[in-house]
Amino acid sequence: MENGATKKISSEATKRWHFGPNDLLSAAGGRSIRGIIYKIIDNVDEQGPRPMVPLGHGDPSVFPSFRITTSAEDAIVESLRSAEHNHYPPSVGLLSARRAIAEHLSEKLPYELSPDDVFITAGCNQSIELVATSLARPGANILLPRPGYPMYETHCVFSNLEFRHFDLIPERGWEIDLDQVEQLCDENTVAMVIINPGNPCGSVLSYKHMEKIAETASKLGIMVIADEVYNHSNFGSKPFVPMGVFGHIVPILTLGSLSKGWIVPGWRLGWVVITDRKGILKETKVIDSITNFLEISADPATFIQAAVPQIIERTKGAFFERIVNLLRATAEMCYDKIKEISCITCPNKPEASMFVMVKLELSLLDGIIDDVDFCMKLSKEESVILCPGSALEMKNWLRITFAVEPSALELGLERLKVFCKRHEKKQSK
Repeated sequence: MENGATKKISSEATKRWHFGPNDLLSAAGGRSIRGIIYKIIDNVDEQGPRPMVPLGHGDPSVFPSFRITTSAEDAIVESLRSAEHNHYPPSVGLLSARRAIAEHLSEKLPYELSPDDVFITAGCNQSIELVATSLARPGANILLPRPGYPMYETHCVFSNLEFRHFDLIPERGWEIDLDQVEQLCDENTVAMVIINPGNPCGSVLSYKHMEKIAETASKLGIMVIADEVYNHSNFGSKPFVPMGVFGHIVPILTLGSLSKGWIVPGWRLGWVVITDRKGILKETKVIDSITNFLEISADPATFIQAAVPQIIERTKGAFFERIVNLLRATAEMCYDKIKEISCITCPNKPEASMFVMVKLELSLLDGIIDDVDFCMKLSKEESVILCPGSALEMKNWLRITFAVEPSALELGLERLKVFCKRHEKKQSK
């Protein structure tokens, strides 16, 4: 006989509930690079004798060599202890922070930005969400780089904004295939995204190529979304040119943050900046969409916004020079060590950012199915974490970060070499 508790459980199991998961969140979350990296980390043998070497993430703040200056930390502390910034901020951001960012970015532009051109966000990821949400409308599509940063695809999926990929060409220093951009564009295309300096390619686009991007976008009637989060991490011979320089040719939304330049991703302070000399974004009411988004979204902490002017003013050139020199040295080490591994090729020496894309030659390996299998087995056998290229729409490629302590990078690359040697396909006699 069933007792009362058993009957209750049976009743609950057969009852039809009127709720369930959000399928859009499931689809969007499946594209998260963080989720993919965590799955690879979970594969590390916790009982293993060797510490994990993280060469798959983009957060060097955990390493002592990359620590932010104490003057910037002091600015945060002073802002908090002043007790003057415990209130809600304006939805577009504190005026003092917007003015400081406008002045800072204007240093590399041929004209002065106004505080009204700047919108404060909770990190660059919210800036990406803002763009996807503001531009989404029935039938609209946006052009994204391949490889790129998966958070763009994630937010497009969640906003029901169709995305189409154009290729970056490794043989041309990861330049954009502009012919392909023109082929992909139609009357419903609203924008194209560029990431410069390049994540994940470590590339820097030339002035000439960027001018062609602006001219192509103008001809097609689309805006340019310029992700310039890594604008302080250029260590190659090619100078970084902000896309805003071409704001007289095409409307531009520039995305940036404190995260990578100041090495403080946990502070969650980003921005969207308008460079639109002809006022097209105001005329088409895109600016209205941006402000409407910010009216209903979460704000970065007021005390952090209030500290921005002092963070920018107090962070001297010596800090950026130290970080750039460190990235140059680790990028050089990464590039040289990869040349010693026969099954991995690097088409271009990195010139900026914190990453390099390398091609996996599966034909030289035994028992490796694809890039994901490679990364899973590497984490299991060597406790080294890499990001599979499939997470970036580049199957059988790998993304390696060199923004780690030099000693950790050297150790991780040596283990990578040992792993590849172990799985090397034996030559038939």
